[in-house]
Amino acid sequence: MVGGISLAASATLYTAYKLNKRRNMRLLREARRKKYAPDLPPLINTNTTTTVISQNEVSPENHPPVERTVQIEELDEKQYNQWKTRDGERNSNIMELRLILEDIIDELPELEEVVEDELTDEERIMELAARGEWIEENEEELEEHATFVETEMVGSGIIVEEAPPVNDDLDERLEREGGKSGAVQVSLAWDDYNDLDLHLFCPSGERIYFNNKESECGGELDVDMNVKPVSNNPVENVVWTNNPPKGTYKVGVHFYKHHRKRRTKKKTKYRLRVTIFGKVQEYSGMMKYGSAMQMVTGFTIGKQDDLAKKYQSFE
Repeated sequence: MVGGISLAASATLYTAYKLNKRRNMRLLREARRKKYAPDLPPLINTNTTTTVISQNEVSPENHPPVERTVQIEELDEKQYNQWKTRDGERNSNIMELRLILEDIIDELPELEEVVEDELTDEERIMELAARGEWIEENEEELEEHATFVETEMVGSGIIVEEAPPVNDDLDERLEREGGKSGAVQVSLAWDDYNDLDLHLFCPSGERIYFNNKESECGGELDVDMNVKPVSNNPVENVVWTNNPPKGTYKVGVHFYKHHRKRRTKKKTKYRLRVTIFGKVQEYSGMMKYGSAMQMVTGFTIGKQDDLAKKYQSFE
């Protein structure tokens, strides 16, 4: 009898422990959603899976399995603190390499309302400076920073649990700019005049971005916006129209340039859509000008033995 009571008490304590752990994880997810994606709807489902297409999933096209990265909102407190430490190291790295455009001239104070006619001579110089010239001077440093960011195994984008809102215009933006769709498509949208840049790290080791728009493995950056501040509803798009290589892909976003335009601040909310063989994943987040390139999410196509480039997970 004593043994039975002891066993029942142990089972009760274990159940209470599991329920408390589940509750704590839900609260952690809610806190991170409010911090990194405050406009997202309240949390609905605390149970997530990294499986996009399972190995056993049957499809007419016989697609390979697909797994996505773990995102920061799915981490426990210890893992999240480790991610924050790495994120701090990335922010220090971009400062040390002087990859923030405003570091090139005197630091400019942020203004709430600015129109083009009110720009100073220094601001006009920045506005008219060719991105290619800047890249030519800083290509080695940017490559070093991108390589550092690529080692990250946890995505900073917050998972959007429901379908995009009815008034979401990402598809309209892509159609407006002539963006292609395909077997793998990664699209980035934001709602001000800033210049955010999409960086796609390919399984082959190539990086698709504004200075390398077509990769040897078939990927293409076909929409690149706001080199100059022409739109407050921009979009960027990377696509493999067919035959994407197997392996691990990582999606980076870099806050390249803060354009001093009306209602455009140094903090930008973004949304990211990843479509893989018709399966859609939506992410949201916030970036501050001067921060490191973010590894927003990643995914692996194929079995581990098929991968062209392998990454080691963090302990």
